[in-house]
Amino acid sequence: MKPRVIILLVLSLALNCCGPYSQNAVKVGAPGTLVPPTPQEYRIAIGDKINVKMFYNPDLNQEVTVRPDGKISLLLVHEVQAAGLTASELTQQLTESYGKYLQQAEIAVIVSSFGGERVFVGGEVGEPGVRELVGPTTVLQAVALAKGFKDTARLDEVLVIRRDENNKPFMIALDVNKAMKGIDLQQDIYLQPYDIVLVPRSNIANVDLWVMQYLGQTIGPLGGQFYYYYLLTR
Repeated sequence: MKPRVIILLVLSLALNCCGPYSQNAVKVGAPGTLVPPTPQEYRIAIGDKINVKMFYNPDLNQEVTVRPDGKISLLLVHEVQAAGLTASELTQQLTESYGKYLQQAEIAVIVSSFGGERVFVGGEVGEPGVRELVGPTTVLQAVALAKGFKDTARLDEVLVIRRDENNKPFMIALDVNKAMKGIDLQQDIYLQPYDIVLVPRSNIANVDLWVMQYLGQTIGPLGGQFYYYYLLTR
């Protein structure tokens, strides 16, 4: 069979088989998918950097990082649970602990960086990788931080991988194309820390990749001419 006939056959099959990228993803509106931004006081998370300032005992000032077990190590009071507490709650706890050793235990707790507020953006975006969450962030905002969608991105089924309260992962399927057109803005959901945003390759992009590989393996240098012909026939 001639190469261009094979190409057209594959293209026809691909365009008629545009099923879901993932069979197990849930739709927007399912439990755990619509999570509004939380205006409550921030709670310290693993990976956060904390400055502990002592007004009357500056020699005890420390900058520490919350360990994976949620604790920090400080002079005099040693191991202290920090993750899950607000800055004011940790301040009160440290004031009581240091009060056993100091006459004037005036303390300030300052969260200087937020190690736990991050998401992971991968797939067909400009710069895949870890992105810091600075305040409430939606899927499209996170993709913008990753330099936007590639031309090869599939916008009708962007996946968000999230963990529920039992730490069990589940997938959310989003049609961000509708959000970008203003048809259904709920498709641009808010992200939670440690969410994974996966932008899959479109069906036509997969066909392009297959055609390039096929031509390179079977035709060699002449494959480029057939590939340009294929692009014109799409």
